[in-house]
Amino acid sequence: MADHGHTQQEIADRIDAPPGRGVLRDVVYGGIDGSVTTLAIVAGVAGAGLSPFVIVALGLANVLADGFSMAAGNYSGTKAELDNIRRIRAIEERHIRLYPDGERGEVLEILSRKGLSGRVLEQATDAITADRDTWINLMIEGEYGLGSVDPHPLKAAAATFAAFVVAGMVPLVPFLLGVQGAFPASVLMTLGVFFAIGAMKSRWSLAPWWRSGLETLAIGGAAAAIAYLVGSLFHP
Repeated sequence: MADHGHTQQEIADRIDAPPGRGVLRDVVYGGIDGSVTTLAIVAGVAGAGLSPFVIVALGLANVLADGFSMAAGNYSGTKAELDNIRRIRAIEERHIRLYPDGERGEVLEILSRKGLSGRVLEQATDAITADRDTWINLMIEGEYGLGSVDPHPLKAAAATFAAFVVAGMVPLVPFLLGVQGAFPASVLMTLGVFFAIGAMKSRWSLAPWWRSGLETLAIGGAAAAIAYLVGSLFHP
């Protein structure tokens, strides 16, 4: 990933529009879960010796229903996180109004732990407490450990659903196309998706792409193996 610029304008633009956490977590989470759960269904049904029609029917039902369920769950969870930030903001607004000296003392403590002291600490505290929004944002970050950029529930839900559907359809493609040896092809394609998701994830981490890919591949492969073994127990 390219380094960002450090001109005065580039710095100002970046600080004025922080990206927040983005949707990386939602895409990775939805993609892995979509491919894992669908392949698990395919493996389980194939292990039980049922027809390709049953595999496709159950797989499609999983992709749509479970994908929507995951998106709804992520929306609710992210909205709860947002509601909690708003609740904390209201608490801090009330405390600043009722106990300004105590809240100023908290700013002093937060800034002192960031390395400020003496007159510089007093001046920084005066500057921050002169603006209500800046004051509250510092308290949210320093006292509660929360980010100042609010999460986006709808964006998180949409990213989860899209990733789940795209990745979840991969195990079904050989069956939809009527490929000979559809199950082995489904397994190989899905294992490729696991590795690709892990390799993509390494772009935002310090791990080598191949290590991240193999880690995700091992997780997805283990889930598929468990499902296949369980399904094989019911093979007539």
